[in-house]
Amino acid sequence: MMNSKILLSKIEALLFVVGDEGMTVRQLANYLEVEDMDVEAGLSELATQYNESETSGIALKQLAGTYQLTTKPEMAETIKRLVDNPTSQLLTAASIEVLAIIAYKQPITRIEVEDLRGVKSEKPIQTLVSRGLIQDVGRVEGTGRAILYGTTKEFLNYFGLKDIAELPPLPEGQDGEEEQEADLFLTKFQEAFND
Repeated sequence: MMNSKILLSKIEALLFVVGDEGMTVRQLANYLEVEDMDVEAGLSELATQYNESETSGIALKQLAGTYQLTTKPEMAETIKRLVDNPTSQLLTAASIEVLAIIAYKQPITRIEVEDLRGVKSEKPIQTLVSRGLIQDVGRVEGTGRAILYGTTKEFLNYFGLKDIAELPPLPEGQDGEEEQEADLFLTKFQEAFND
């Protein structure tokens, strides 16, 4: 028989990894190569630990025959702040690509960004504006007066730059190839957004 602390750790790890799908007692027992009654005892002990702990924001729930790790109801307000704060969520690859183009080509219009990318860019631009990484820096003269976008002080702070001139230089001979500019930016900075 497996040590009960190790069993609890393994049950907890499996339930964490499967997330909302949850797992049945039988599934857990199969993966852990133990008897159903050992898993049931472990689940009962975990539920007690979570429910009695004032320092844990996690609960163990049985829903439709499966067990899941959930957050405690009293954590709702804290979780709501996370969900309501868009800066806490990771940027998509499309947003990072648009940010790269704007950083290196600013000031630039949405249409120019879309011409460089070959796809619509309205949503990534909205995301970047809402997160304070780019902003309206003026208007194009003439018909339509399209918005010009540029990076913000928040962008500089996030990457630890004094000014835009500190962006990594583009490779020699690549000045006209905007797609490679975006790739360079992705490789240099994507880690910062995904930390």
